[in-house]
Amino acid sequence: MRKFAALLVSFSCLSLAGAAQTAAAPAPIPVKVVIVATFEQGADTGDKPGEFQFWVEREHLDRVLPFPGGVHPLRTNADGSILGMVSGMTIGPAAASIMALGLDPRFDLTHAYWLLAGIAGVDPDVASVGSAAWAKWVVTDIRQEIDPREAPKDWPYGIFAIGSTRAGAVPEPNRVWGSEPRSYPLNARLVDWAFNLTRDTPLAKVPVIDTPEVAAFRATYTGLPNAQKPPFVLIGDVLASDSYWHGTILRHWAEDWVRIHTHGQGRFTMTAMEDSGVAEALTRLDRMHRADFRRFLVLRTASNYCEQAPGHDAAESLTAPYIGGIPALEAAYRVGSPVVHTLIAHWDQYRDHIPGD
Repeated sequence: MRKFAALLVSFSCLSLAGAAQTAAAPAPIPVKVVIVATFEQGADTGDKPGEFQFWVEREHLDRVLPFPGGVHPLRTNADGSILGMVSGMTIGPAAASIMALGLDPRFDLTHAYWLLAGIAGVDPDVASVGSAAWAKWVVTDIRQEIDPREAPKDWPYGIFAIGSTRAGAVPEPNRVWGSEPRSYPLNARLVDWAFNLTRDTPLAKVPVIDTPEVAAFRATYTGLPNAQKPPFVLIGDVLASDSYWHGTILRHWAEDWVRIHTHGQGRFTMTAMEDSGVAEALTRLDRMHRADFRRFLVLRTASNYCEQAPGHDAAESLTAPYIGGIPALEAAYRVGSPVVHTLIAHWDQYRDHIPGD
């Protein structure tokens, strides 16, 4: 009997201790905006910037939080309304980082807006280095491929969609295998709202973006008027691939690929890596009621062209030094930050009602 009483007392004490710990657990931080950068080089402040640094410095993301499930510590501003993260580069690491954040009990992300702001290669048919594009579609490159030297001679390239029988063809429904998404339509009304808010953001003639070196580089893209324009803000879609591809032939593939997998609704504009991984993770977190996919925005800014200038070859172009890196990083902050500031300034409205709805 005494042993039973002692066990009962011990159990009661453990229960009370557990209850006390539960009661003392801090409430999750109600995040309003998540900034997703894909890489940083060196420190987060004070040196050569990656995609994260301007956000950290200018939004005062001074609070550093450990993030074992990611690739880089998290940062927030003083009240936790803005959370910044580095996802890691390529599709898989980015998807894993977003899932880890979405499941982190320290944060309430149910009403958060997500802004993926990163640099990219731009289609010179569409825009110029330093330009900023809001995407309505994120397309991934799940595909079939044969070496182009073994492809039929009338194929434009050796890549073809799963379910199709030739390059450039639309998949046949009875031949498609696998259920993985090939494209992710974003919230078009939210994208339109973000574009209309930022479409007149000065990029041209801004010394740090429209530099003499960038202007001279644009001028080499003769016969491509959009590539020669000063940088501007537009709506344009993203093709995400773990392959860092380049060249005229593959640019034609990318244009066809986005057309095919958006059923003619999208237009290839930016080539990147991580976006489909982020979109897939947020889709799953949405189903778990941990995030709202309708609040996902993708902003890509052009650090380079995805094909060589006329008269040059692809290998030379691919291995040439980047001259548009800093301009693209600056454009990403200048175009993305007004959206962040507006959402927070009008949080009483945008917490429960998505802009544009």
